[in-house]
Amino acid sequence: MVENYLPVLFQLGLALAVAVGGITLSLLLGKRGRDVKGKGVAYECGKDAIGPTQSRFSVKFYLVAMIFILFDIEVIFMYPWAVGFRDLVTRDGLNALWAMAAFIAVLEAGHFYAYKKGVFDWNKSA
Repeated sequence: MVENYLPVLFQLGLALAVAVGGITLSLLLGKRGRDVKGKGVAYECGKDAIGPTQSRFSVKFYLVAMIFILFDIEVIFMYPWAVGFRDLVTRDGLNALWAMAAFIAVLEAGHFYAYKKGVFDWNKSA
């Protein structure tokens, strides 16, 4: 019975040895003697960083990101539904159509709510 698990135990041991070996080698050969002042400075496109590196984002950025996710999920669910619609209609009748209509209605309620809150008005301050 134990001989069935020997390949798995060997693979786990090899994975553990590679992980521990990699960490050990990086600690031994890593930053030793290479601590130069310019190495730790932020660098982007050949220019030195100007201003604070941790800038704050407006809440409007996050609202637009959430709205994007909302409608991206809608498209992700609608595409396979549309591809298999003919088979769904032959199997379930128009129930597949009404189920997607209810799904779109819920998502459009979210869209209408976001519109009423002014999420899409870029000139309005957040």
